[in-house]
Amino acid sequence: MSYLRFLTSGESHGKALIGIIEGIPSGLYLSEEDIDRDLKRRQSGYGRGARMKIESDHAEILSGVRWGKTIGSPISLSIENKDWKNWIEGMSPYQDAKGSIPPVTKPRPGHADLSGAIKYYRHDIRDILERSSARETAMRVALGAIAKKFLSGFGIHVGSYVVQIGKIRIKGYRGQGVKGSSESTRTLESIFKKAEMSPVRCPSKETTKKMIKLIDKTIKEGNSLGGIFEIFVTGVPAGLGNHVQWDRRLDGRLAQALMSIQAIKSVEVGLGFKMAEHFGSEVMDEIFYIAKSKEQRAKSLNSQIRTPNSELITGFYRKTNYAGGIEGGITNGMPIILRASMKPIPTLRRALRSINIITKKPVEAAYERSDICAVPAAGVIGEAMAALTITDAFLEKFGGDSIVETKRNYDSYIEHIGKF
Repeated sequence: MSYLRFLTSGESHGKALIGIIEGIPSGLYLSEEDIDRDLKRRQSGYGRGARMKIESDHAEILSGVRWGKTIGSPISLSIENKDWKNWIEGMSPYQDAKGSIPPVTKPRPGHADLSGAIKYYRHDIRDILERSSARETAMRVALGAIAKKFLSGFGIHVGSYVVQIGKIRIKGYRGQGVKGSSESTRTLESIFKKAEMSPVRCPSKETTKKMIKLIDKTIKEGNSLGGIFEIFVTGVPAGLGNHVQWDRRLDGRLAQALMSIQAIKSVEVGLGFKMAEHFGSEVMDEIFYIAKSKEQRAKSLNSQIRTPNSELITGFYRKTNYAGGIEGGITNGMPIILRASMKPIPTLRRALRSINIITKKPVEAAYERSDICAVPAAGVIGEAMAALTITDAFLEKFGGDSIVETKRNYDSYIEHIGKF
């Protein structure tokens, strides 16, 4: 059962994107500015296409918020597509506009074009590409910003940074969040701040320069680039998720959420694929314990009630985090570490070979205005999907129709596990 539900609708060049999210408790302070900050982050990044010069995304709250606070009903948002003015006839819902622009008949390799056209029996690929476009993720980011605002009230922070574009990778990178230690949360947030100052959202200045140089070279060649980004979630208490059924395991839910993002081809949790190269004794997070008096526990609980730390609350801790904060589908109190790889954008100026779906003759694939590299933006989208998934698991665990009720349930749980 999903405790948090959301839907998006709208086409890339349609009038607007629409989103609905249901399950956010009443009493959460929420403004359009809270949402627009992440929309701006999604639109930034070196290597983005001309579309980003046209759009300046702004989310309008249509329902579910009154006088600055959520009221418990579904929250609906709208993001206007400013390019709509150039597509009024071409994307019109009315039959009398049919034929106002020529059909798209040359499918792009790597895109949903051909598969979607066959599935829905459409002979104009625009009927497919408009919805399969990554433009849809603007609304996911908007809805994810609401989830982030909710989580922040419980000391949970979601962030990301780019670790690789093309073959350019941060020197010596091994996964920043798997090192463990009591300083891991502080380290992750420091890395995040550095990344936010980079045009490619990479925390290394040296690597940033190399990535920009590679993007410039790729632009001249009419090609595109993919890469890898890492997401972290700090402040998550132990106990979210479940081991009892396959579809309730939190790592599986997070992997599916990230894989649903356009162009994402693989997802790792914790050490990920690298774990397969080691012996078990090298990559299991050994468990330690710090005994504390009742007074020490009370002090720890008081300071950590909004920023849970397994070591301070329960006394149990780990010196490493190879598992990425999740064991058996359940959070263990360490930061959640996720990594995703993005394939190169399939729309290329240097056209690839294809087949016209009408004439069946060889052609060059169609070109739609596109990015050269969207890895920095993909990290922001990944944050949104992670935040939405964690919020769902959080509400599954603590419930509550109002923020007051949810916080009461949460505080009671934190106090309870402090006695374990």
